[in-house]
Formats: sequence, structure tokens, C-alpha cells
Amino acid sequence: MNIVLPLLSGFVAAVIGIIPPGLINLTAAKVSLVDGRKRAMVFVLGALVVIFVQTYISVIFAQYINNHKEIVVLLREIGLVIFSLLSIYFLFFAKKPKLKSEDSLHLKSKRSRFFMGMLISAINFFPIPYYVFVSVTLASFNIFDFTPSSICSLVIGAVLGSFFVFYLYVLFFNKMKSKADYFMQNMNTIIGIITAIVALLTLYNVIQFHF
Repeated sequence: MNIVLPLLSGFVAAVIGIIPPGLINLTAAKVSLVDGRKRAMVFVLGALVVIFVQTYISVIFAQYINNHKEIVVLLREIGLVIFSLLSIYFLFFAKKPKLKSEDSLHLKSKRSRFFMGMLISAINFFPIPYYVFVSVTLASFNIFDFTPSSICSLVIGAVLGSFFVFYLYVLFFNKMKSKADYFMQNMNTIIGIITAIVALLTLYNVIQFHF
């Protein structure tokens, strides 16, 4: 299979998944403001090392799932319950997040930005289920297969896409700050709507399979 499509797909998937303000990209932006772009890029490099490992593990796990259709069905049913509960929680019960002022954010060690990037990226488990879903979906449309070249291409594309988004945050955070604040203030509603849409799509797939 052409390695260009998996590469581009990984790049686009990473951009979509990471571009909303989150812990890693906002921390990268803060490091840039406090310590300069050079240290911020060291932080980003550390985060990318972990993202590479997480994405590779995700694709390998997706390969196993793709070969066992009964697991795909089970995961859809479990996902339906989880996404439904998350939607209810974020839309009706979650407290509105409080924004922190610039002065209340403190970055400690300046010597280990690389390991700081690795640590913050490691505690973020979102990439694993995300890239499992992306891999299985792309495979279903014959955009991606689980050959070694396609796997490497997809993983590299995801890393490049992640780097692209982080670099944008490092360069243009001040201009994007108002949008980031808006996102944080309405984060629960946005997440609730997204999980509700995913739950509806999952419900459709489950009903389609059983009937």
C-alpha cells in the first residue's frame, strides 16, 4: 500500500486530536513564554518521544482488534455505555472549570524540560484509544493496512502532526489565548456534545450489527 496515505492520515488525525487546548500544548506555550522557544522545543521533543511510543502501541493493539471482529463488537458496546455516561456527566454534572491567571501558573525546574515533556505526555492516555480508533477506521476504508511500512508511516505522520500543532502553540500562543480561554470556559459542554455524538454513532453501529 502507498505509504503516503497513511502518513497524511496520521498527520491529519494528530492535528485534529491535539489542536484543542490541552495540558501538553498549553504547557509547551507556557514554557516558551517563560524560558524561550529553545527550551519549549526541548519540552516538545520529550513529549513527542512518548507520543511515538503510545501511537505505535495503539496501532499494534488495533491490529489485534481488527483481526478479532468479536472484540470490535464488544468494544463498541462498552464504548456506548462509557460515552453515554460521559455525555451525561459533562453536560449536567461537571463543574465549570476555573481559569488560572498567568501569575498563578508556575513552572519549576528549568533543567529538565525534556523529561518534563515526557512525564506530562506519559500521564495523558488519550492518544492510545484515539489512535486505536483511527487505525481501525482507516483500515475499514482501505486507507491503511497493518503492514510494517504502513504502520511506520502512520506513526511518523502522527508524530509530525503533533509536532506541527505544538510548534504553532509555541509560536502563536498569545494570539490564540482568547480562543483558548473560551475553550476552557466551555470545555465541559464541548466535550459533552462530542461524546454524545460519538455515543449516537456507536449506538447506530451496534444496532446495525445486531439487526
